[in-house]
This record gives sequence, structure tokens and C-alpha cells, in this order.
Amino acid sequence: MVLHWLIALGMICNVALALSADYLPDDWVRPVIDLHKSIGITVLGLAIVRILWRVTHKPPPLPEHFPRWERAAAHAAHVLLYVLIFALPISGWLHDSAWKDAATHPMSLFHIVPWFRLGFIMDLPPALKEHLHDVFGAIHTAFGYVLYVVLALHILGALKHELIDRESVLRRMLP
Repeated sequence: MVLHWLIALGMICNVALALSADYLPDDWVRPVIDLHKSIGITVLGLAIVRILWRVTHKPPPLPEHFPRWERAAAHAAHVLLYVLIFALPISGWLHDSAWKDAATHPMSLFHIVPWFRLGFIMDLPPALKEHLHDVFGAIHTAFGYVLYVVLALHILGALKHELIDRESVLRRMLP
């Protein structure tokens, strides 16, 4: 439960940061992007821990009386969320590592822990790196939009069961 909510909080914060960056004063953009990167790497670390936990701890099954299509949709949404929990930080890390100024702008987690960029990307010729920066940025953005949709469906599904069906699935994820 703790991993679920920490990852959810991190991803929701990163969505808010990403959506707000274009509307901020110029001198706020770099700190917001740095915070976005720190949260993304933290989410990746938490996701690794969550997968290790999930391997040894099965989640409680959805109630059998839920229609088969709802259980299948919930399973598909969870699989896609797990994929995105990894794909977003990794694509963002690749994007950042291909940034032309990466070598002169060190990265750190929350301005405390120095963090490395991916050397196999940083060592590429500048023109290729610039191209990959654009490609990885587009992929990262596309994954972000998919996350918005899947996260909205995930939340709406939980609210539907809670408020309309009066069948609490939120209890499964609360202490």
C-alpha cells in the first residue's frame, strides 16, 4: 500500500510539474525540471522495489462477482500502469542524457545526491545526440499522455465501484 501511494503521489506530482512548466516564469523552469527529474528517478527506484515486492506478495483478487470485463479492464490498466511506471522515468532519463548541455549541468536528486546520466548516450556524436534528445522527448511526452488517460480511467473505475456500485475497492489500498 505504501509503495502504491508513494508512486502514485510521485507520478501525480510529476504530471502537475510537467503541465505547469510552460506557464512558469523563466527563472522557475530549471528548478521545476530538476524537481521533475528527481521525482522521476525516485519513482523508478520505488517501482523496482514494488516489482520485487509483487514477485513475493500477490495482490488480493478482485471480487468474483465483478463482471469479467471489469476484472479484465482493471488487470489491463494495472499492467499498463506498471509499464508506464518504468517507461516514463527511463524515457525521461534517456531524454535528459541526450541533452546537449548535460555535460556542463550536473544532475542531482533533490540537490543532495549526485546522479549520473547515461554515458552510452552522452558519448554519442552531437548531431545524433540532438536527434535522440528530440526522439526521447517525444516518446516521454507520449508516455505522459498515455499515463494521463490510464490514470484517469484507473481513478474513475475506483470511484465508480466506491460511489455507484457501493463496493469499496479503495479499502484494499487503505490501511
